[in-house]
Amino acid sequence: MQLHQLKKPEGQKGRKRIGRGNASGWGKTAAKGHKGQKSRSGGGVRRGFEGGTMPYNRRIPKRGFFNKWAEEICVINIRYLERFDADSVVDTEKLLDAGLYSGKEKIIKIIGKFDLTKALTVKAHKFTAGAKESIEKSGGKVEEINFEQQ
Repeated sequence: MQLHQLKKPEGQKGRKRIGRGNASGWGKTAAKGHKGQKSRSGGGVRRGFEGGTMPYNRRIPKRGFFNKWAEEICVINIRYLERFDADSVVDTEKLLDAGLYSGKEKIIKIIGKFDLTKALTVKAHKFTAGAKESIEKSGGKVEEINFEQQ
């Protein structure tokens, strides 16, 4: 086999060799059109450039802020604890199964004031005074858990 007998593989296309004389069909302006920033050597604009006008992301007003130290709290109203069986222990697993807690938040807080008809042992990170009173009034127990126990 000799060099002149080699064939290009099927489906493979060679690159466009621009700026190699007018006979090639890609000479003169080398497919860049006439004049202008994009036709020059090293020309072009950076991503997001809007022609020198004030960019959109700097033009629109900014409102508020994002607190990166804020703790994500799952707030559960005490009336939703009525669905659990009497004398059961309501902890993070039970709340997950019931769909009251997503598991993403670090802190579970039980809020509200409600007359529970069942005695429950509720384990959560935080309780409001009204929620504590309501659980204990129904004959249940309140257990505050630490973040490490979760």
